[in-house]
Amino acid sequence: MMKTSYPVYKGLQQPLVYRGFKGRFIAWGIASLVIGLVTGGLIGTLTSMYFGGFLTILLIVGGLGLTFQRQKAGLYAKSRATGVFIHPVKLKLRYGQQPQKKGI
Repeated sequence: MMKTSYPVYKGLQQPLVYRGFKGRFIAWGIASLVIGLVTGGLIGTLTSMYFGGFLTILLIVGGLGLTFQRQKAGLYAKSRATGVFIHPVKLKLRYGQQPQKKGI
């Protein structure tokens, strides 16, 4: 019998990448394209074709620029808060129950 080997795809844990956009930012890029086209088309039909075309280009470039900017911060939204956080304990004792004493 002949031994057959198959290549193993090593990129299974990598985020999906399309034209520089990674993961969820692919959807953000598509949304900015669609919103720019629809808004520019509506404004173009209501006012002027040239103003609608200019607004279309402006919205698409602005949306894709914002998407690239947000992508630089990382794939997941993380809070960057610094400091000491104290979480108060809010436990209630049942009626008639005595608090337990420590150290005896």
